[in-house]
Amino acid sequence: MLKIGNIEIENAILLAPMEDVTDVSFRLVCKELGADLVYTEFVNSEGLIRANEKTHKKLKIIDEERPVGIQIYGANIDSMVGAAKIAEAENPNLIDINAGCWVKNVVGHGAGSALLKDPPYMQQMVEAIVKTTKLPVTVKTRLGWDAESIKILEVAKRMEDAGAVAITVHCRTRKMGHSGDPDWSWIPRVKEVVNIPVILNGGVFTAYDVKRAFDETGADAVMIARGAIGNPWIFKEAKELMNTGNITTVIDEELRIKTCLRHLKLAIDVKGERRAVLEHRKYYSGYLKGLYNASKTRAELMQYTDYNGVEGILLKYLEFLKKHKEDLQIERNQS
Repeated sequence: MLKIGNIEIENAILLAPMEDVTDVSFRLVCKELGADLVYTEFVNSEGLIRANEKTHKKLKIIDEERPVGIQIYGANIDSMVGAAKIAEAENPNLIDINAGCWVKNVVGHGAGSALLKDPPYMQQMVEAIVKTTKLPVTVKTRLGWDAESIKILEVAKRMEDAGAVAITVHCRTRKMGHSGDPDWSWIPRVKEVVNIPVILNGGVFTAYDVKRAFDETGADAVMIARGAIGNPWIFKEAKELMNTGNITTVIDEELRIKTCLRHLKLAIDVKGERRAVLEHRKYYSGYLKGLYNASKTRAELMQYTDYNGVEGILLKYLEFLKKHKEDLQIERNQS
């Protein structure tokens, strides 16, 4: 059971914060398809306290996506406290501290998973943020810096002592990045040393992974990151599987294309047409993955900066796919 503030959800499935992915439009799509709790892209604390307009825009949330958390990151305690105050003004359901990002330009400044090198300092940071906000504070982290310095049990206890009300554990080390198999066996061990909810992250790419994560680890929630890109139906599938033992949703070409267009419409409502269409280009590979002759359609889509143009290409492509399927069926029947 996931309990964070007023949030109380059985078998909760969460959408992870992802840079350049989890904007409000993608969060809404995932919410509509069953995500129980969503997060903003991770937000730079230094950018917030310096009133950087682009950074501050990442904080914007809307009621339709609730419950929603804002994730912030940084290395300086004062900056993180200031960023937490700014984030609180946007009225999210919680504030999450990023202590797990592995990329070089983040850890190189002492933020993200670099905090795992100094658990006492990490604890001081979380304590300071907890004291400055009335919102629930959670932490997302990794097992450790590398295989020789796995400190997740110590870190988890320190986070609980600091006042964090939940901890998400990406079950890889910082050195692993996204490579190698995550070690889920740490989740039950973390649960033994803390009383706050423990959320599993890492290696969750299918509905079957979600169910297995709950069954094998006893996690209080499961967080999906890359597994949702291009497949936001993973939330719906996972709930069907856990509730009925079967997946009934059929992800065919029509569902893929219509969800892609729905996603784009939501983005246009928030960002405006030209910007939304340009930024939506990164999602085409995921939505059209596995479809016949998709590469040609993706290339055509790159020429457009308006919704009508994109819609025209995708609907034309959908008719082409249906015709292709009919032709294949005729060939099978004749053979």
